[in-house]
Amino acid sequence: MLIINGKIFTMTGKPVDCGYVRTEGEVITEVGTMSSLDRRHKGEEVLDVDGAWVMPGLIEAHAHIGISEEKWGAMGDDCNEQTSPVTPALRAIDAVNAMDPAFHDAIKAGITSVMTGPGSANIVGGQFVFMKTQGRCVDNMALLDPAAMKAALGENPKTVYGDQGKCPSTRMGAAALLRRTLTEAVQYRKDKERGRLDREDFDIEPWMPVLQKVIPLKVHAHRADDILTTIRIAKEFNIDITIDHGTEAHLVVDEVKKSGFPVIVGTDLTSRSKLEVQNMSFKTNKILAEAGVLIAVTTDHPVALIQYLPLCAGLAVKEGLPMEEGLKAITINPAKICRVEQRVGSLEAGKDADIAIFTGNPMEIFTKTLYTIIDGEIIYNGMREEESFSDTQGRTGKDMKKNEQGDNQ
Repeated sequence: MLIINGKIFTMTGKPVDCGYVRTEGEVITEVGTMSSLDRRHKGEEVLDVDGAWVMPGLIEAHAHIGISEEKWGAMGDDCNEQTSPVTPALRAIDAVNAMDPAFHDAIKAGITSVMTGPGSANIVGGQFVFMKTQGRCVDNMALLDPAAMKAALGENPKTVYGDQGKCPSTRMGAAALLRRTLTEAVQYRKDKERGRLDREDFDIEPWMPVLQKVIPLKVHAHRADDILTTIRIAKEFNIDITIDHGTEAHLVVDEVKKSGFPVIVGTDLTSRSKLEVQNMSFKTNKILAEAGVLIAVTTDHPVALIQYLPLCAGLAVKEGLPMEEGLKAITINPAKICRVEQRVGSLEAGKDADIAIFTGNPMEIFTKTLYTIIDGEIIYNGMREEESFSDTQGRTGKDMKKNEQGDNQ
């Protein structure tokens, strides 16, 4: 496929006012100016976007899409296993329903990949998966599994287990339980390396990628003291973390910067429904970014709907985040934070052909998505207003082309 006459935002350099992107199969092969385009390729599909914005597909770094399903109520809610506060063996890939209508909403918004997983009821909730938004089989949609181990501090685990008369009912209890779990995992790793284990432990083995820094511990933390506890425990056990939500991270910005850990900010597009989010503000993004903290913006779908991800970035820009940083916060930054930047997040030769094409700046409310391309296939065509969810969800671009050919015969 050859996309021509676009305003190209690679997210790795300056925008190209009039440029092209060439793909072959599922991969980007060329990005450049129209003046440098080699037109010798024959027989390729050409998409003239006539000045539209061409960007890498947008990325949601923290969501529960496919796990907290829309419309199905309790029957579609697999977000939290509230029977034990520590459940590291749970895998999001076993609960994601690729038929969740929210995936189609994401595609229509130009979102091509997501980090999705368990909620924050448990101190340790289980393993996240990083996946594409198009497909029917989650195994084929996954880019990275496991992609992170979920943990949570603050009100949620306190409320869930305090009401059951179990630990944790306090913040001290939550921190102690997380430390105990990590201590057991560290000892298990030592015993395994020394050949002292008779068999693998099903509940401890999932911690090995975290201790080896292959994947991060993804910690739900809103309040400043919970953020500092998260950093403290990470340093005690020499593990990598992401600070998810970070509602009061701007109040301890120096400590967050010093830690070197990234923050996935949000969602701020919701009500102040808990005490720990009373200092919620889109200005948090600006303050952290100015300090040099790597940030991504999140909707925390379904807390805010996933299709409003670019709007959340736009509201952060409205509150002072530079426009370029707003675009990075929903493209290359989440790719780096989720450790998939070698595959997605920017328009570069060799990366996945995940591309979003907009009428203008996607962070502006009146902008429309023209095309969403995943793995080199046009999955959403905004020019076709009659396209419906029931016709397209779970179908590949090849399926859509076959259907179009059939309609034309």
